[in-house]
Amino acid sequence: MDTVTQLANWLKASENCVFFGGAGVSTESGIPDFRSEKGLFATKEVYGFSPEEILSYTVFMNNPSLFFRYYKENLIAMDARPNKAHQALAALEAWGKLKAVITQNVDGLHQAAGSHTVYELHGSNWRQYCIECGTGYSLAYILDEENCKEGVPYCQACSSIVRPAVVLYEEPLDMSVMNASIAAIEAADMLIVGGTSLAVYPAAGLLHYFKGERLVLINKSPTAYDGLAQLVINDSIGEVLDSVVSQLLA
Repeated sequence: MDTVTQLANWLKASENCVFFGGAGVSTESGIPDFRSEKGLFATKEVYGFSPEEILSYTVFMNNPSLFFRYYKENLIAMDARPNKAHQALAALEAWGKLKAVITQNVDGLHQAAGSHTVYELHGSNWRQYCIECGTGYSLAYILDEENCKEGVPYCQACSSIVRPAVVLYEEPLDMSVMNASIAAIEAADMLIVGGTSLAVYPAAGLLHYFKGERLVLINKSPTAYDGLAQLVINDSIGEVLDSVVSQLLA
């Protein structure tokens, strides 16, 4: 039996499946992974710092112009559209098999594809807020240079900086989102992990909460957790999930 058919059969038998995904889910929509070797090299060449340095709370507070220059040029993909992986996961949720999507991405593509129960570990580009008064703003607001000085957006209410609702380096994850993600994984009888090398903590540590029988890892390259999985597929997450859904709905 091939791996796709095996995964499809396991999904048929599952009563509570959860998906946990990383940057590899979005790269298939044309959104680059800034943690890749190519991304690291390009960032240092153009900006003089690594992505981790630029996307830190320290740089955001001390050099907001650099932060927003990098953020606007690299982390916002207005033209990106859901790919086969996003669409397949939304179909599995609609079918009643998939109970939650847990994502490390901030692009909102899971919701755009139709997924409803989505836990965003690192926040979302689509939400912005003032660091002083908390007034909420849209992504379009911070991209409008009329609302910015030297590329930095400011609040209309109190003139403080408006920032994206994403988790920066040096900042803790939102514990309410983490707790909801942990609860979903603990209740799952099947966990599919896709498009992530499982190298970023504390998010990667979520796998330790899984108590179910079937852990499936789908990633183009091996991960440190492959030995724990009942099924490992080294292939495109979009192609694999699209083929699985095609079998299930045939």
